[in-house]
Amino acid sequence: MELTAIHENCSGCGVCRLACSLRNYREVTPAMAALKIEGRFPAPGDYRIHLCNQCGQCAEVCPVEAIRLENGAYLIDADECTGCMLCVEECPNGVIFQHKQMDIPIKCTLCGECAEVCPRGAILMEDSRVQEMAHS
Repeated sequence: MELTAIHENCSGCGVCRLACSLRNYREVTPAMAALKIEGRFPAPGDYRIHLCNQCGQCAEVCPVEAIRLENGAYLIDADECTGCMLCVEECPNGVIFQHKQMDIPIKCTLCGECAEVCPRGAILMEDSRVQEMAHS
């Protein structure tokens, strides 16, 4: 499974960020979301959705191997993570975040909550095998 963004459908409402923070951290705090919505001003209504594509670069740079691939998602083991934040610095999509209230970084768990609640279908949870077949 993977998340796909359809930028043209995004209204910038932020419901995805609220749902992400609530599902993963039990807080209604957009700053705790593992995705980013970028308003591309001055063009009205032009937004870019930044999602984790589970590339694994975070796992490659982790000095203690605290980030592991499980069921298609790279997950951070809180017990192993030292909080060095190298993964935050190295993320090519800028979607691993350091939050002041947490000792470890925040990253997408591929739960799909953002896709479920998006009122405009701007974020989709898709089976990567189906996507590969469509592009062949």
